[in-house]
Amino acid sequence: MRSAQSLYWALVYSDAVSYVDENIATYKSMATAARAGNVRVFEDLEHAVANAWLVIEAVPEKLNLKISTFATLEQIAPKDCILATNSSSYKSSEMIIKISDDTKRRVLNTHYYMPPENMVVELMTDGFTDSAIFPFLTERFIESGAKPYVARKESTGFIFNRLWAAVKRETLTILSEGVSDAEEIDSLWTEMFVKGGARPCKTMDQVGLDTVAFIEGHYIAERGLSSTHTTDFLKNNYLDQGKLGNKSDKGGLYPPKSKEGTINGVIEERTANEKTSADRSLLVLDVGLSASEPSAGAGAILQLSTDGSAPKKILSGQALPDGIAVDHSKQRMFWTCMGVPAEKDGAIYSANLDGSDQHTVIDSGTINTPKQLALDTSTDRIYFCDREGCTVYRCSYDGSDLEVLARNGGTASYTTGQANAMNWCVGIAVSRAHKKIYWSQKGPSKGGRGRIFSAAIDMPEGKTAETREDVKCILYGLPEPIDIEVDEVNGKLYWTDRGELPWGNTLSCVDLDEQGKPVLKEPAVLPSHFVISRRFHEAIGLQVDAERERVYVSDLGGGVYVCDLNGKNKRTIWQDEKRAFTGLAML
Repeated sequence: MRSAQSLYWALVYSDAVSYVDENIATYKSMATAARAGNVRVFEDLEHAVANAWLVIEAVPEKLNLKISTFATLEQIAPKDCILATNSSSYKSSEMIIKISDDTKRRVLNTHYYMPPENMVVELMTDGFTDSAIFPFLTERFIESGAKPYVARKESTGFIFNRLWAAVKRETLTILSEGVSDAEEIDSLWTEMFVKGGARPCKTMDQVGLDTVAFIEGHYIAERGLSSTHTTDFLKNNYLDQGKLGNKSDKGGLYPPKSKEGTINGVIEERTANEKTSADRSLLVLDVGLSASEPSAGAGAILQLSTDGSAPKKILSGQALPDGIAVDHSKQRMFWTCMGVPAEKDGAIYSANLDGSDQHTVIDSGTINTPKQLALDTSTDRIYFCDREGCTVYRCSYDGSDLEVLARNGGTASYTTGQANAMNWCVGIAVSRAHKKIYWSQKGPSKGGRGRIFSAAIDMPEGKTAETREDVKCILYGLPEPIDIEVDEVNGKLYWTDRGELPWGNTLSCVDLDEQGKPVLKEPAVLPSHFVISRRFHEAIGLQVDAERERVYVSDLGGGVYVCDLNGKNKRTIWQDEKRAFTGLAML
């Protein structure tokens, strides 16, 4: 008969496994890792940690118990295993008095909060921790969907709990003095910090650090507080150097702001690499070929903020997704899946922006390799290119009325090689202002023979895709043009290039005249005339945000970038070597 203790632990193990089973989908939606792991339970600690690379103790908050736990782990865990504590009360340096100096280099705090609702994890040294552990663990935590923050030095309470401790102390003081009540305090906090989005350091810069110091001086005098870490700190490190916050060109707690352009005639200021209200979130496609276990079905749709936080997975299990577009009025996204080249198994899908209510627009068996796509939201139509099919199509949002707009040679036989590659259609853009469609034909890989074509949106009367005479090659000799987009506000055509250096792996742009034709400043068409930003890694996706004066680019090297409309001030939004990004769209 099993003992009461044995039954108790059996129930605990069962609850742990049940929790994982019930919540794994939520965690997977936030993770960037290629696949989920699994959970196993052990009654014997030695077997549990035998092959571990990371062990996190979460025993009760009793210091002696934690000290003995680390001493045990030193003996039974692998000698290269990272040993962490989830303690919120004790610094890891307090737990290492019985382990060797060599083992101390593998110990640190990793304090979680309440996942999956709160995915924050704080990392902190024990005073001896090998510095290489922090970037390594940061990457692993991001892969799991966590949001890691690293304390620069040992600190009781880490980062957040110190902030929270100060809030608690002042809240209790307000209550004790009868200044307010609990409901009113919570309501005020919600208005200021939850709804208003106020942030401590940003708010101090906005108010002015000199004003902050002046107000803090009143509290110091009234309460007999120390000024060492408040007004003295501000005076010595900021005020004496003229760093007063937003009103100072020297900045404040944040670096000085730079003027980056105008939006509707109003100067927009922002700190370099800082997200502002002008920045949008993005939907980005991962084709799945750089995953830990690459496959034709490892693709995903991710939602990416521009603030540097980890992407959120919207949909997984996609078959080589390549192009994506959003109809904001309908809150719906449309994307292509290439399938296997040379097979008629490409498809187009649509779904709500959260991935729900997915529908097949064009099922496999009709088209070959659908690439980039564009929407005409005024007519509810999808325009897309079929690469190996050498065809430009359009159809209704529901897939009906599929129409061939342009078709090149080589379609019937699906031949391979450079001859057919010259006919491959890849990127596409629609311009209602010019009543034209534009598409790229990339040419052979690294061949420098890419071209961009244009034609009327609507088929000329009495003509077919094969007989229409308005198809014009407007640019040629390009490295390897992929995605294209028309900026109708500023009258420009943008495109990404793969291809060979120095003019491949670039973002390019050309002015368009009133008829939608390129304005060429010199008779010769040279790629160098159009390049505005370089050094991408197999550039693919492109989105122009004319209103906010931004251009977004994604590449197969796992990077997503943003720059100004002229290509200046390029910066990396996100980089992940285990991703291969193709198309992207703005939310």
